[in-house]
Amino acid sequence: MSLAVFQRNVPFVATLSVFALLFAFASARYDGFFTLQYFVSFVSADAYLGIAALGLTFVILSGGIDLSVGAVIGCVSILIGVLIEKHHWSPLLVVPVALLFGTAMGASMGAVIHCFGLPPFLVTLAGMFFARGLGFLISLESVPVGGALANFNSDVYVPLSSRAFVPATTLLYLLAFLIAFAVAHFTRFGRNVYAIGGNEPSARLMGLPVGKTKIGVYTLSGFCAALAGVTYVLQNTKGDPTTGLGLELDAIAAVVIGGTLLSGGVGLVAGTLLGVMILGIIQAIITFQGTLNSWWTRIIVGALLLAFILLQKLIQAKKFQTAKTFQTAK
Repeated sequence: MSLAVFQRNVPFVATLSVFALLFAFASARYDGFFTLQYFVSFVSADAYLGIAALGLTFVILSGGIDLSVGAVIGCVSILIGVLIEKHHWSPLLVVPVALLFGTAMGASMGAVIHCFGLPPFLVTLAGMFFARGLGFLISLESVPVGGALANFNSDVYVPLSSRAFVPATTLLYLLAFLIAFAVAHFTRFGRNVYAIGGNEPSARLMGLPVGKTKIGVYTLSGFCAALAGVTYVLQNTKGDPTTGLGLELDAIAAVVIGGTLLSGGVGLVAGTLLGVMILGIIQAIITFQGTLNSWWTRIIVGALLLAFILLQKLIQAKKFQTAKTFQTAK
């Protein structure tokens, strides 16, 4: 294995190690943690966060950022609730409309970022305010959702044993992961995303479609955020304009803890899956302990995030030093 390949995989190995240590600690300390039923339950609880994080992974891999995902989830959830319960639309029509809204939001922000050369942070911040405001404009109160969507998560499942089953939202999450994994690692689009995140000027010189790819990653992120909104409704049987407040930060934390460099170009979709699971394990440990304040979750996640950012800094410094040594040798 070359030094460059080793350096690229160090963050993922660190993520895998943290996950293994946390899971082993929790399994040894708390009765009932190391069971198939509980494992499925805590993975299922983070399904909509995980789906949003998958889309955000592509944005960060390209060297960008998307702050709008949490607001899009809230807007989509209340849009679904109002259209079904107050306007009596069919779920078969409402879900595609919701996905189209999120996709259009992402594509619009990507187009503005590319065409006007504006910072992704500011454009997606504006998108966050727009989506959150639109959600509250649709309804100030949460709206319970009944009918087919309310029963979908309990009616559609895969049994694993007499006591454990995988609900529909978890199946949707796993399907989204498999598709994201294939797109990132086995398609031209995925290779372009890595190339642009690694070195955008070089990608332009190589003739890669930088503009189309940038718009594509934000479009994908918007679609995933909308899909996460649909997943939230399926899990909680309601639409709520306050849903997703601060979730974009959790998603970014999951992606970074999963080993994706904030500067772009390095990371794995599988790392994001592990990053989301690490957040879930931390929350589960706090719950099992029972004596700790829930805010300890934020403290631990913050410490992990800082550790991974420092690790990224060390890798980048080592990479720069290696490149400098190579140039000197030439």
